[in-house]
Amino acid sequence: MAKVNGLVKADLSDIFSLEMVRSLFRGVGQVMFQGNGWTGALFLIGIFWGSYASDAGYVAWGALLGVVVSTLTGFILGLPKSQGFQGLWGFNGVLVGCAFPTFMGATPLMWIALVLCAAMTTWVRVALNNVMKPWKVNSFTFPFVLCTWIFLLAAHVMGGLPPTHMDTPAFPSEMPSHVTPGLWPMVKYWLRGISQVFLIDSWVAGLLMVLGLLVSNRWAALWAVVGSAVALSVALLYRAPGMDVEGGLYGFSSVLTGIALGATFYHVNLRSALWALLGVIVTVFFQAAIDVLLTPLGVAALTSPFCIVTWLFLLPLFKFNQSKEEDEDHSSWRNLNARQRRVESSTPQPTPQPTPQHEVPKSSINTSSESFGK
Repeated sequence: MAKVNGLVKADLSDIFSLEMVRSLFRGVGQVMFQGNGWTGALFLIGIFWGSYASDAGYVAWGALLGVVVSTLTGFILGLPKSQGFQGLWGFNGVLVGCAFPTFMGATPLMWIALVLCAAMTTWVRVALNNVMKPWKVNSFTFPFVLCTWIFLLAAHVMGGLPPTHMDTPAFPSEMPSHVTPGLWPMVKYWLRGISQVFLIDSWVAGLLMVLGLLVSNRWAALWAVVGSAVALSVALLYRAPGMDVEGGLYGFSSVLTGIALGATFYHVNLRSALWALLGVIVTVFFQAAIDVLLTPLGVAALTSPFCIVTWLFLLPLFKFNQSKEEDEDHSSWRNLNARQRRVESSTPQPTPQPTPQHEVPKSSINTSSESFGK
């Protein structure tokens, strides 16, 4: 059986398996670090709901196309099968699929460019992870950011990629900070901060995504709602542009930062919670700064604030676990490490070694992929 880096390689026959279908949903869930198919399904329902509610249904179909293309690319390239089945090839692709129809006109050439960009994210992710591994961090959604920026910038000069919904390049200027007051409007802004992770402007979609997180990880759900709420509060306090605040555009990167630092790369405790909270707050300022930086280029920040802040908070390799046994390697998310070691039952397994009673045997970890979710 062919292997790459000691892991079983994917082959084209896997494309026609039921596990392939499951991996697509997991790929959607992995945008928020959740390798759970039911989570991904609820995310996808939220994407379709929000897109059609905004009369932009093609965004939802772009998301579906993006996750399929990026996942198929991993199988075609023969990357490690376990990574593909956990959805790690799909999460950048689904974001590309959301972004292209959001910013550009839905022309045939745009859809072709979407396929190319979604496919690129799969091997760009491998490349960036190889570069970042010595620093013990992951590329997160930066393959999506980098590849999408290239195509959005090209759209300003290529007639086949009409920048229909993109901002015109201009120098930054002060914008009104007024927002519609009231409890219910604030709730909608808060939930939009979660749905905007997928570039969806819908509080209903945000609610569905919180439910999806609850299916997989209650701590991730908590940090999603906390991250968006804190970001909204900071943006209001510092009088950020009102339209962006109302649209949830100051929340989505903070949501991802909160989930990453508060529920994924560190064990849940008071010290890591304070660190995550600080990261959420800092992300709001990075969002504003990167928006200003990119305004003359006429492109959006996408999830770059989340990527940069999370790198800056992980690179010091601090330990917040009081037992001092916390793994300092953040090159993959902790809640997936056991599943990434999953190998087909036909692969010979070494004889298990005796394990001290105070340790949990690795063989006791459930690594089965037979369930739709985990």
